[in-house]
Amino acid sequence: MIDQAVAELTPLVGVRAGCAAVGEAQARWYRRHRQSPPPPKPDRVPTPQPRALSELERKELRRVLNSEEHVDEAPATVYAKLLDQGVYVASVPTMYRVLRDHGEVHERRRQATHPAAKKPELVATKPNEIYSWDITKLLGPQKWTYYYLYVILDIFSRYVPGWMLAHAENAKLAEALLADTVTKQHIERGQLTIHADRGSPMVAKPVAFLLADLGVTKSHSRPHTSNDNPFSESQFRTMKYRPEFPDRFGCFQDAHGFCSRFFSWYNDEHRHSGIGFHTPADVHYGRAALVRAERAAVLNGAYAEHPERFVRKPPQPPALPTAVWINEPKEDPATTQ
Repeated sequence: MIDQAVAELTPLVGVRAGCAAVGEAQARWYRRHRQSPPPPKPDRVPTPQPRALSELERKELRRVLNSEEHVDEAPATVYAKLLDQGVYVASVPTMYRVLRDHGEVHERRRQATHPAAKKPELVATKPNEIYSWDITKLLGPQKWTYYYLYVILDIFSRYVPGWMLAHAENAKLAEALLADTVTKQHIERGQLTIHADRGSPMVAKPVAFLLADLGVTKSHSRPHTSNDNPFSESQFRTMKYRPEFPDRFGCFQDAHGFCSRFFSWYNDEHRHSGIGFHTPADVHYGRAALVRAERAAVLNGAYAEHPERFVRKPPQPPALPTAVWINEPKEDPATTQ
C-alpha cells in the first residue's frame, strides 16, 4: 500500500515529497523500486545528415584527392588549388572525414622504402683483422676554426696504426691515410675489415674503390647508432680527457705536436684496461704474453713470501683478450646443438 501511495504521489509532487507524506524512507523506496531492471531502450536509428555528401559525391571527392595531380598534396592545398580553378567539391574538414572513413588519413605520397640497416657484427681474434676509424674536430685558436683528426684503430690491440691531422674533412685525405696504413701494416688481400660510421668521407666512392682495390672489406654503422662504433669513440674520449688536452689549440703546429705526443704515449705507454692493462703496442706486436709471464713471476714471488695476504687464491695478472667484437654475434641455435 505504501508503494502504491508513493507511486501515485510521485508524478504530482516528486519522490522526496511523496515519501515524506506517507512516512517512507526515500532510500528504502529507491532500493525496492530499482530491484527490477529498467525497460530496455529502443535502438537508435541513425538519421542521415541532410547536408552530407551523397555517395556519388563522396566517390568523386576521393577520386580527386587520390588523383595523379593531388595524391602528394594535403587536403588544404587541394582545396585551395581547386578554388583557384573555379571548382568547389567539399570543405577541408569534409575531405579529411571522407579520407578517414576509408583509412586514408596517413602518408599518401609515393615514397621509396628501404630495408632496415643491418646490424654490424664483427669479431677480431688477433691484430690486423678489424680496424675502426673516425674523424673528430679539435678547436682552433678562434671561433669556428677547427682541425680534423683522422684516427685508425685496431679494435683487438687498441693500437693506432695510422692518424693524420688536417685542415679539412674529405674523402681524398681519408683515402691517402687508409692506403698508407694498409701498406705499412703489410695487410694482405682478404685479411682486413675496416669499420666506420656513415660520415661523408667514410661512405665516399673514392674510399670504397680504394678498399676494393686493396681487398679490404668495408663495414658501416647503422644510421643514428653511435654504439656501432664504440672503440673510436672511446679512444677520442681518452684523448680529450687527458690533463694536458687544452680548451683550444693555438695553431695547427700546436695541435699536431700534441697529437704526436699523445699517440706515442697511447701506443707505447698507456696501460689499457680493455687489454689486461698492457700497452697497445705490446698486444699488437705479440709482446704481451711475455709481459704477462713476467708479471706472473712477480706475483708468484709475492705469494711465496706472504701467502697469508692472499686469502682466496694465488694472484694472477689480468688475462689477455682472446676475442673482441663490435656487437657480439648471437650464437646460431643450429650450431650449438
